[in-house]
Amino acid sequence: MAVVRYLASGMVDACQFDVRSCGKMGPPADGGGVGVGYELQAVIAKDELLRGVSRDLPAARLASLGQGLSLIPMTDQLYDAAMDGTEGPLGFWRLPGGFDKRLADWSAAGPVAYVEAEYFGGVGEQHAAVWAYGAVVLGPLHAPDGQPFGSAGSPISQALRRLGVVVEAAATDEFATVRLDRHRRTEDWIA
Repeated sequence: MAVVRYLASGMVDACQFDVRSCGKMGPPADGGGVGVGYELQAVIAKDELLRGVSRDLPAARLASLGQGLSLIPMTDQLYDAAMDGTEGPLGFWRLPGGFDKRLADWSAAGPVAYVEAEYFGGVGEQHAAVWAYGAVVLGPLHAPDGQPFGSAGSPISQALRRLGVVVEAAATDEFATVRLDRHRRTEDWIA
């Protein structure tokens, strides 16, 4: 049986055996099954920064990542609450119109990343940007389908590195270090 596994970097690899035998990824930690899809849209920053700014967004929910970081998943509820009616900026799929201004404001207290990844059946792409001191300082980065990540790594790993993530010995990159692979869908981060 051919199945798909997700490498820590967000890339996809086909296996010729059951997903539980495909190395460390196996079934997702949330019990989501074989896993032919992965999607994430989220704000990532230091725990204390996100705790403070999320008070003004009742729809925001925090999930801890480790290394002092948390994420706020861009759930449907948060997207609807944050949308200002303008078109989403910077080429992202799910960054609400006007939300980039909020991220810039938040970044006065420390760097803030917005990341997106979507993979299904072995194809997909990633986007990432980092704000600091009120401006975009990294990106927006885009890794389209079919193009390998360069020596700097995936857009999401580059953003995490900019936020201070240090790759742990057992991990292949920043993405794996903070275990962004533990859930297959954005909404699962708050389930």
